[in-house]
Amino acid sequence: MAWLSPMIWPFLRVLAVFTSAPIFSSKAFPLRSRIALAFFISLASQASLQDQPLISLSSPEALGAVMQQVGIGLAIGFTVRLVFAAVELAGEIVGFQMGLNFASFFDPSFNTQSSAVARFFAHMAAFMFIVANGHLLVIMAVVKSFTAFPVDQNFLEALKVMKLYELGSHLFSSGFWIALPIVGMLMFVNLAMGVVSRVAPQMNIYAIGFPITLTAGLICIAAVLPMLDQPFFALMTQTLDLFMK
Repeated sequence: MAWLSPMIWPFLRVLAVFTSAPIFSSKAFPLRSRIALAFFISLASQASLQDQPLISLSSPEALGAVMQQVGIGLAIGFTVRLVFAAVELAGEIVGFQMGLNFASFFDPSFNTQSSAVARFFAHMAAFMFIVANGHLLVIMAVVKSFTAFPVDQNFLEALKVMKLYELGSHLFSSGFWIALPIVGMLMFVNLAMGVVSRVAPQMNIYAIGFPITLTAGLICIAAVLPMLDQPFFALMTQTLDLFMK
């Protein structure tokens, strides 16, 4: 049990992260590979996890420890998912303003239905997550979480410290801030078309409005996309800092 106890608790926490976090929880990532990678990470992290409590699997504390590891792992994956959701929300707002929200489809990899612009923003967030080693940052947050939330800690006390309910407001505020430049530019385009329709009533504004709005939206996305990494990594750092105290 002295050999098994330090291994089983990091394994459960990492496996819970792989179940809920984006990229890791994708159906393209086989279940056996997740289990093997979670076991390898728990084995490799033993050098940095010192003085871990010894909890026997037959003791009354084992059930509480299992619930705590799974809960904290799901919380870490949930916070990472919120960062991706903020970027997707920005895409939904931009698509609604551009008039492209009718171009929605079902994504079988995530079992969700979203618009084309939201899926584009989500794919850009996934690319930035992989290229900037965001997956390594998540794994480091899991290992560091054993210092902030040790195995023998009460799970309700851990939830009180995390304050995950406050992340919902950050989700909406961050999504609106990311979409604000594009939305502001599209509102200016709509205002300009409204002035044109009043100056030249003979012009069919409904016939030319959609192509102009669509073109202006695509130009704004191309201009704002290179700056998307700054709010994305700021959100990622802010959320994962909850587990790396």
